[in-house]
Amino acid sequence: MLTLEQAVTIQILHQQGKSIKAISRELGVSRNTVRKYLRQKETPQYRRTQPRTSILDPYKPYLLKRVNAAHPEWIPAVVLYQEILRLGYPGKIRILREYLATLKPVAKPEPIIRFETQPGQQMQVDFTTIRRNNTTLKAFVATLGYSRATFVKFYDHERTDAWIDGLENAFQFFAGVPQEILFDNAKTIMIERDAYQEGQHKWNPKLLDCAKKYSFRPRVCKPYRAQTKGKVERFNGYLKSSFIVPLKASLKTSGLLLNVDVANAHIGRWLHETANQRIHATTQEKPAVRLQQEQQKFTPLPQSDTGSGTVPVAAAQHVMPYESLQHPLSVYDQLLGVS
Repeated sequence: MLTLEQAVTIQILHQQGKSIKAISRELGVSRNTVRKYLRQKETPQYRRTQPRTSILDPYKPYLLKRVNAAHPEWIPAVVLYQEILRLGYPGKIRILREYLATLKPVAKPEPIIRFETQPGQQMQVDFTTIRRNNTTLKAFVATLGYSRATFVKFYDHERTDAWIDGLENAFQFFAGVPQEILFDNAKTIMIERDAYQEGQHKWNPKLLDCAKKYSFRPRVCKPYRAQTKGKVERFNGYLKSSFIVPLKASLKTSGLLLNVDVANAHIGRWLHETANQRIHATTQEKPAVRLQQEQQKFTPLPQSDTGSGTVPVAAAQHVMPYESLQHPLSVYDQLLGVS
């Protein structure tokens, strides 16, 4: 039996002057079927099907009453199953679960609260692990809360020294220091949470030395509240899809492998030309443009860092990590055949 749509289509094609043979070929049905539906004077109608009965039907009023009485809380299916078994229900719990699923309210997702910060107030930092076949990279990612400008450096580990080195390079990269740095609950950075009292943590001594040198306040996001550090978390996915995947594909075609040195050699250009030049989805501005406003609020770099740092201060606005100076892009570009 054809569907209503197919039956109507036969009538329409016939009215358009198509032959029975052409209609049969176009719709993939026999010619006799086409003739049968053309002989019908009225348009076929869908027949109402009788609703299927269920062995649970006699118990639905009881279940509905119990569900309403428990609202806004919920009685587990196992408990209700035992109750209707005593009332004579002969079926399986699966039938009950399927029915209860139609009654259970859908929980509304927790609204996403965006934590916006003032220029120069906060930088969020994190390590993200990038695994591609047999390659594992650790990417230190630092994102400024106001401008969304981002710095990235790759390592083969995420020990304390990598955190400190990443922070120092980020400060030079941005040509200044924000008021506070927001960390995740990394054990290499924070020895004990709430060690002295709530909100007063025991930090790694090396981090405290770094904080004192650069005049920033370390902060940590609340447990199970990763969205507090959402700016850097969201960038991690973008880094992998927009930088790592294309670079690895280019290297593969040239028989080269992705490693820390290669990734660091290419990240500077990508940050300057792509990541910090894109229109950010939230701010609707380029991070590089907002960074200029944010730099006016930064704490200046220590005098010892302004003249002998691995990234010249004048070059910071051109976002070029020092690895790009150590491993010139031209070396890899020649191997990749990039002009």
